[in-house]
Amino acid sequence: MSWRVVVITSNAKLDLSLNHLVIRRETVVKINLSEIRMLMIESTAVSMTAALMVELVKRKIKVVLCDEKCNPNCELLPYYGSHDTSSKIRTQIQWRTYEKQLVWTEIVRDKIVKQKDFLKQQGREEYQTLENYINEMAFADETNREGHAAKVYFNALFGQHFSRSDESVINAALNYGYAIILSAFSREIVANGYLTQIGLFHDNMFNNFNLASDLMEPYRILVDRKVLSMDLISFEREEKMEMVNLLNHQVLIDGKKQYVTNAISIYTRSIFEAINEKDISQIKLYRYEL
Repeated sequence: MSWRVVVITSNAKLDLSLNHLVIRRETVVKINLSEIRMLMIESTAVSMTAALMVELVKRKIKVVLCDEKCNPNCELLPYYGSHDTSSKIRTQIQWRTYEKQLVWTEIVRDKIVKQKDFLKQQGREEYQTLENYINEMAFADETNREGHAAKVYFNALFGQHFSRSDESVINAALNYGYAIILSAFSREIVANGYLTQIGLFHDNMFNNFNLASDLMEPYRILVDRKVLSMDLISFEREEKMEMVNLLNHQVLIDGKKQYVTNAISIYTRSIFEAINEKDISQIKLYRYEL
């Protein structure tokens, strides 16, 4: 399995040579494509050959492009991620509402459980409120326990006056981390032959990543943990590199320790199996090991 997350932070020329990514600056660096999981282009002063882009997409290597402020802005996705993409898309379009809601209920429950566990580990009494929300969960989260839990959770972590809509260094870090996780999920969805646009719960006509937005929910807590541990004063290049490296952290899933990137792959495939086989016991959830 590929594992490297390669970040290009300054002026460079990227091309392809004998199955290697070639990074040309003052010195030349070569990395075998088989080792690369994600390529992030942080600088706008980077040029890349078409041959390299095609090969990266062909090998299902996630390519994320950043804007002039070094924030993730867009990504490269192939038209066809799997040999049977047409069949997978037909299946996805025909997913029944009941199965989608059943899986969404499990995703939301797992997210709130992980939020509750994190608050408890931090010694925050608000975890008890989230515990109540878990017990009150309705099918398809019709009572919006997720939304209520989010307010309690973020205020417990970052203060009563904290709001996700504020322009702050904490929100900048959270948004950056979530964008990285979203990109990783988009890669896995396409690699499995499905469309990112058609979600389980998210259904925004302007969101090209509705399904990734659904699946990533329990993995947001990994970003929250990281941000809280960083004691942020600013969010610049060094802090961004720490956030990108989150994909190389380890979690426990399916009885084994896995890098976050591999855990996302295992979890995403299990979600599709759960929907297609109408069996939520197929879903493989991760656990965070301290």
